[in-house]
Amino acid sequence: MSSNTFSISDLAKEFDLTTRAMRFYEDMGLLRPERSGPGGRSRVYSARDRTRLKLTLRAKRLGLSLTEAKELIDMYDSPRDTVPQLKKFLNVLGSHRGELEAQLTELQANLEEVKAHEKEARNLLAKHDKQHDKKACK
Repeated sequence: MSSNTFSISDLAKEFDLTTRAMRFYEDMGLLRPERSGPGGRSRVYSARDRTRLKLTLRAKRLGLSLTEAKELIDMYDSPRDTVPQLKKFLNVLGSHRGELEAQLTELQANLEEVKAHEKEARNLLAKHDKQHDKKACK
């Protein structure tokens, strides 16, 4: 491969992915490798594909769906009118932030409930230990 192209195994190794995941991203339209070799069986990824993969994985880390990631990444392939791109990105991020904040609120409530049950169990255990100690002293 030239310095500007990559095999499926090159990118899979670089980004710690399976080749199956790479093919899935291709099926989703996130990557568009050229085909070479007998019957076009070998995939040749461009620097553009590498960048799209990097952006896809970043979007996943942010919790975006692959469909949302594709929409945003595809916008960057279109003519460079950044205002619609930024507005779309802000909408997606705002929506995702709201979901994360709701999850965080739920997790905090669950944590408080766990703490209350722990405290109750410790108190019951302490009460049990005191009664056991009294019986042992008799």
